[in-house]
Amino acid sequence: MAHSRPLTTLTIGLTVVAGVLLGGCSSTADQQDHSHGGEHPTVVATTAWEAGFAKAAGIDDVKVIVPTSVHHAPDYDPKPSDLTAVAAADFVLYAPFEPFAAKIKEAAGSHAKLIEVNLDNSADKVTAQVRALGKEFGTTSEADAWTTAFAAEYDKLGKDVRASWPAGKQPTVVAQVFSTWAAQLAGADVVGTYGPEAVTPGQLGGLAAKKPELVLDNAHMSTGTVLPDSGAKQIAIVNFPGQDYDLLAVYRAAAATLTKALSGS
Repeated sequence: MAHSRPLTTLTIGLTVVAGVLLGGCSSTADQQDHSHGGEHPTVVATTAWEAGFAKAAGIDDVKVIVPTSVHHAPDYDPKPSDLTAVAAADFVLYAPFEPFAAKIKEAAGSHAKLIEVNLDNSADKVTAQVRALGKEFGTTSEADAWTTAFAAEYDKLGKDVRASWPAGKQPTVVAQVFSTWAAQLAGADVVGTYGPEAVTPGQLGGLAAKKPELVLDNAHMSTGTVLPDSGAKQIAIVNFPGQDYDLLAVYRAAAATLTKALSGS
């Protein structure tokens, strides 16, 4: 009986330690399950735009449905092999406005998670989307590293573009709805927007009356010269990354295009 108290104390101590160890194992197991056993999950993206977000979030190998050679992604009709790839994915990234979204959702396997991507290149929207995907994929450290690099690059590019303002004056622009992010990068004053449909005669008069210096058209959905005879210089803004799915390259290209237009070079 003299040893019953120490044994009870020892038993309690061992129980606590065992509980902590089991809890730690459980937590580790949960983390490994979330990150697919330490390996990156299989991600399928409908277009290079969604793929750019996935790569920024830490996924290097992304299967893309619409080839980058297809200039207008909504025109693409997914092939059976595309739908097979979707069925084998862990995550499927798509935009709800894409015409083939219904086919993609139907083809997704029972274990695949469908994620609607907010296709907006505005700096705050991109940062939020990349971080959200990083949490989904179990790649938060990679996503955080990218958003940090992105913030620094975006700030530098913005300063470079603003340095090209004619006579240091803030430029006025009309932008297609998917190109307003480029106006933000330039620090421009957006006096009007249009699209994604073609500009109607009624809209044409209203936008021309704003006397914009630039028209930021969407290279992927262009309907031709937006404001003919207005004196505004029209430039094409590319939203999608290329085959490398590098989103930062999209911002560098836009900054170069804007700087050239504003400086008159």
